[in-house]
Amino acid sequence: MLKGKTVLLGVTGSIAAYKIAGLASMLVKQGAKVHVLMTENATNFINPITFESLTGNKCLVDTFDRNFEFSVEHVALAKQADVVMVAPASANVIGKIAHGIADDMLTTTIMACRCRKIIAPAMNTNMYENPILQDNLEICRGYGMEVIDPACGYLACGDIGAGKMPEPEVLYQYILREAGYPKDLAGKKILVTAGPTREAMDPVRYITNHSTGKMGYAIARVAAYRGAQVTLVSGPVDMAPPLFADVVAVESARQMFEAVTSRSREQDIIIKAAAVADYRPASVGTEKIKKKDSDLSIALERTDDILGWLGSHRREGQFLCGFSMETQNMLENSRAKLKKKHIDMIVANNLKVEGAGFGTDTNLVTIITEKMEKELPMMSKEEVADSLLSEICG
Repeated sequence: MLKGKTVLLGVTGSIAAYKIAGLASMLVKQGAKVHVLMTENATNFINPITFESLTGNKCLVDTFDRNFEFSVEHVALAKQADVVMVAPASANVIGKIAHGIADDMLTTTIMACRCRKIIAPAMNTNMYENPILQDNLEICRGYGMEVIDPACGYLACGDIGAGKMPEPEVLYQYILREAGYPKDLAGKKILVTAGPTREAMDPVRYITNHSTGKMGYAIARVAAYRGAQVTLVSGPVDMAPPLFADVVAVESARQMFEAVTSRSREQDIIIKAAAVADYRPASVGTEKIKKKDSDLSIALERTDDILGWLGSHRREGQFLCGFSMETQNMLENSRAKLKKKHIDMIVANNLKVEGAGFGTDTNLVTIITEKMEKELPMMSKEEVADSLLSEICG
């Protein structure tokens, strides 16, 4: 995804500078060409040799006696760059960038870059909330730069509040979204469902399934990376919400039905990856059901058929994709579901196949339409998501 891409990392004087070593390592592992530019103040927090060892490239440091080679270097790097991220970005450097001051290697290179620029402020809370700093950030946004909101937490100065640089994993996702994928879904609205549902029996117990939501979350992330406006309707899962999606948290099948159907008309593409309960208890106890010596029977009733409703109420031009988790007769059952639900595509997998199904980081799926049946090799769920979206776009 980032293989062959050139990423410039600008590191300024902040205690958070040491975290960028982890970000540089992540990028290199993904095949990116990484160049690090540091201010002199940044070298007080981390040695340039660290970045040179990680990236295999000379770390360019702020200097006022630059030789001719370095004067050319900032232009050469600017021409190669696919994306620039300044992290941590101090108040001083943000002010320089906002007002076109290029008095060191970092700011001079940024001035020469035509690619997308991403800024991750990191500083004391009072500095971050200062109206001057906020005005400078707004100026940067006005010039088309992306500003990442800092995290809130305990700061190195002892204060608690906004100003903490996000973790390298978060910064990585911003770079991946900018440089790792084509923006062929820009302007499209996509709704994705993910995870299980929980159907209450009483205030203590519920019926559910083993879905972890990993496949649906991967689809939502990749769709956002490719430029879509993503709404993720998620059952209860043990994962952080995707950064670039509007997440609607639900619990029961009925709640998911209402969340999906109320938003369906405005969507260009709907991908139903959630494992929705087919049945729920016909009545829900208001008090805990007490254990008895005899057996217990629970009457069940059908839940709302979300995919069936979508197939019957779709608007013109809308694309509908469902998922089919099977344990036997996978292709036959999935083809029948495709036809019965009146949808465009179904993604089938077999729970009994190693590397597929619930809770895994990989999946082995077959994409089925009325005219096509395509089995994908074993892939990570992000790769499956990317392939699925390419089939929909194609």
